[in-house]
Amino acid sequence: MDENIAEFLRRSILKIPLHEIKTILKTWDFLSDDQLETINLRQRKESLAQEIILLCEGKNASLDDMALLDIVYAQVHRHKKLWDVFEMTKEPGEDVDLFDMKQFQDSFKKILQRALKNALKVASKHHHMVHLNLRSRHLDSLKAIVFREYNQTFDSHNTTVPLQKGSFGLDVNLDSDIILENTEEKERIQRVTQETFGTYSQPQLEFAQYKLETRFKSDMSGGILADRKEPLRCLIKFSSPHLLEALKSLAPAGIADAPLSPLLTCIPSKKMNYFKIRDK
Repeated sequence: MDENIAEFLRRSILKIPLHEIKTILKTWDFLSDDQLETINLRQRKESLAQEIILLCEGKNASLDDMALLDIVYAQVHRHKKLWDVFEMTKEPGEDVDLFDMKQFQDSFKKILQRALKNALKVASKHHHMVHLNLRSRHLDSLKAIVFREYNQTFDSHNTTVPLQKGSFGLDVNLDSDIILENTEEKERIQRVTQETFGTYSQPQLEFAQYKLETRFKSDMSGGILADRKEPLRCLIKFSSPHLLEALKSLAPAGIADAPLSPLLTCIPSKKMNYFKIRDK
């Protein structure tokens, strides 16, 4: 086995948690079940890696085999990576067919040595690839956003949605007019929130980033900012383990007014969580 391939395999084994090694190796499907049974997990990780390298040497493991092992590991630990989304399109007039996944995988492996974007385009028989400025560690959520696998209506507050029943915890000793006003406002906030986000779980994103470019506006002449030719630039980033659910809770919690800004609620409909905002 080439020493570079052996080193690639060694590093792959060292990063796999001990209790997952046999499961990942079995999914990799390069070593036989009998060979997997011989692996001794009760030893130091470095020694374990060398044992697996010896087993793979006997089967002439290649760089393609190592790439497949890395893919298996990435699938198991997909939440540890930040995934980007690309949109692929064909030339105008071409039929949009669903390509065979097995054929796609075989073709993709053969041309993996090329640049990744070209490999994807050739293997899937598409001609154009555009970055959607959408990133997350949660592949299922990215898939839900891209293919609109939810029944949400964003940036629209005209639809009447039945309210969820629940107590608002009002003080019965308050004046009846105040109680009515508080109740109506809470009902309005809840209705608008449901119309904006729906009553179901949101796709999971960890952040949204906004780059703002604007020119300083003032009636006063002179001054450093007024004479500045370059636009002012700033970066705003909202972060949360579950950003869309956090945004959904802002108005009901009294932290923000309802409805929220479309810049925040349009994230799934725009299929973006990276935005550039410039002066018109």
